[in-house]
Amino acid sequence: MAWLGKVVGGLVGFSLGGPLGMIAGIAFGNIFDNAETAADSKNRTRYRQFNGGVHPYMSNTEQKNMTFFVAVFSLLARLAQTDGEVTQAERNTLNTFMVKDLSLDPQSREAALRVFNAALTGNGTADEFAKQFYDSFRTDQALLQLVVDILFRMAVSDGSMSSRETDLIKRVCSIFNFSASYFDAMSRKYSVASSSEGSYTVLGLTSKATDDEVKKAYRKMSIEYHPDTVQAKGLPEEFVKVATTKFREIQEAYDTIKKERNIK
Repeated sequence: MAWLGKVVGGLVGFSLGGPLGMIAGIAFGNIFDNAETAADSKNRTRYRQFNGGVHPYMSNTEQKNMTFFVAVFSLLARLAQTDGEVTQAERNTLNTFMVKDLSLDPQSREAALRVFNAALTGNGTADEFAKQFYDSFRTDQALLQLVVDILFRMAVSDGSMSSRETDLIKRVCSIFNFSASYFDAMSRKYSVASSSEGSYTVLGLTSKATDDEVKKAYRKMSIEYHPDTVQAKGLPEEFVKVATTKFREIQEAYDTIKKERNIK
């Protein structure tokens, strides 16, 4: 993860503000404290002298990287805590998720675990994390949907989803201004055994949708989740991979429906 190296060098600050900023400070603050070079010391001084807001040397892309990364793993921490203390089995699930679903390299996993552990012990609720994320990305529905998708993937990665996990994700969907039908569709996507019905769910539809509605939903989602579109948003490459997986699911779902309906 390229931005993490910049963090160690002191080029990116963590004053994101709000609860996510506090989690980032807990997770990465000691990186600055342990820096030893004169250049790092100079940058640390600049960071500490900056009062509130985003660090003046953080680019828009870096801001998005940091906000997205911290929000996702802070929310995952709260998700893991819903049933009480985080067990070793849940940590193993998180590690598997980071390796298989996100394809994080060792350095990236270390950064993710810093945020995850900081969120476990730090202040801020899942609702507060979600609200801050929504304030930053409210105009980008695809990214909001991607976060919800990640939460569902993690929740079912151990084979089931508890009622408390369901409630948390439902609240996040509400904060993101998604309809109840969207949450229901996502729930079906991760629980429906029928590949046919599941294909409609991937497109946010039901089997009652018309051919024109199927085509319209496919065109819209294939553009939103196209790798080039997502990459242009400046997200960390690991999350671009998740979006690429979702893009493939959209393609496969549409192909399944086309064959069933003989859509040309």
